[in-house]
Amino acid sequence: MSENTMLPAVMSNVDMTSIVMNKANVAVNRFGYGASGNELELAALEPREWVKSQLTSISFHNKLPHSDDIFLEQARYQKLKKQQKQSKSVDLKPIKNHARMALKDMSADTLMEAINSSNSVSWRLLDFFSNHFSVTSNGRLMQGLAGTLEREAIAPNLLGNFESMLMAVEQHPAMLVYLNNDKSIGPNSLIAKKRNRGLNENLAREILELHTLGVNSGYTQKDVVELALGISGWSVNNPSKESSAGFIFRSNGHEPGDRTLLGKRYLQKGAFLASGLDQGQQMLRDLAMQPATAKHLCYKLAHHFVSENPSPLLLAKMEATWLNNQGNIKQVMHSLFDADEAWMETPQKFKTPREFVISTHRALKPKEADAKTLLNSLISLGQEPFNAGSPAGFSDAEKDWLGGSALMARIDWSTQVSANLKKANAEKVMQITLGESVSDLTYQIVMRAESRQQALTLLLMSPEFQRR
Repeated sequence: MSENTMLPAVMSNVDMTSIVMNKANVAVNRFGYGASGNELELAALEPREWVKSQLTSISFHNKLPHSDDIFLEQARYQKLKKQQKQSKSVDLKPIKNHARMALKDMSADTLMEAINSSNSVSWRLLDFFSNHFSVTSNGRLMQGLAGTLEREAIAPNLLGNFESMLMAVEQHPAMLVYLNNDKSIGPNSLIAKKRNRGLNENLAREILELHTLGVNSGYTQKDVVELALGISGWSVNNPSKESSAGFIFRSNGHEPGDRTLLGKRYLQKGAFLASGLDQGQQMLRDLAMQPATAKHLCYKLAHHFVSENPSPLLLAKMEATWLNNQGNIKQVMHSLFDADEAWMETPQKFKTPREFVISTHRALKPKEADAKTLLNSLISLGQEPFNAGSPAGFSDAEKDWLGGSALMARIDWSTQVSANLKKANAEKVMQITLGESVSDLTYQIVMRAESRQQALTLLLMSPEFQRR
């Protein structure tokens, strides 16, 4: 592409004061995954109410493997692998790639649902929490399990209390395996006395640091250990040795005795505690309602949906809603949408690769948007699903996606997408997706393009489309 063609991409890294978004554009592009069809027109009637109406329960189109199925297949694979060592006639091919295909199918299904959805705000919220509770598909078992976490633990609790989501996530096999709690045994438990196995602090540490309180919130290493002891014995069934799959509480692997977390004592047994399982569960319930958790989650939500530097007044409103409504996620999001501080008409965020790919496909509806194409797109742009490589998940900070090589990758990808759209009209796409927020400069650059492909590429790389 020529130097002039790259101008809008360069503009995305400079002054944004000349670009103004109307309220409908803010509603659709900042809080959702970008306009599709007549959404800008619908949002223009009552932007705040339109956004609120977007928060509805979501469902997945494809009936893909459950986490129990993944464990059963893994057990079958391991059995066949042992048999293969004894007989070369055993064929592993039919099952060898089962986990990898499950991951691709789940990742692609979520992407397609977000692209085709009429309530994309809910899918944005799902992606936020899926990244908040990030798991990486490292190893054959996690390849199969990674995508099940958002389908089985996050999505069903998306609009309820955070406590319910937290409990479902921390007891889900994907999280337990990913952070090694499936093998965490209390040092004084019955199992520890018979086998050389011990405590693993990984899950407890990430619960405190990432999932609830946040770093520098006042908890100590002693709190990490106490929580790890409280959830010791939280494990998963082994289908090759046991009759079922999924979460199991191994009472003989749980550390006996009372625990103290953040200064509060948790009994092993008592009037309301039947077993060690209740001990860990009560710890999580209390963590969900800690003021530090409200502060941490509300900041992350505001940072993701609104601005790199969210208003203290906005944060205060969201935190108050969290604490007054038992951490109800839908109510917290409503408080965000109701706040004037969330509706600045100057673009505030630079789209992540996932946001860019989804909003592009919602705008253009390319016929080649199949599973393989979508996943390859995210891989090429640096945000492969379930491959953050860290429990902290992918960053949504501008500085991490705005480098020179990242912009060049976006230009190349936009060029490829545009090349396959033989009939798309750039002016019409501008009107549908951006409405009145298109600057005179961008309009002129796009309309003076030498070809339809170049015009679409310039539109996709414009600051109005790259930012929200």
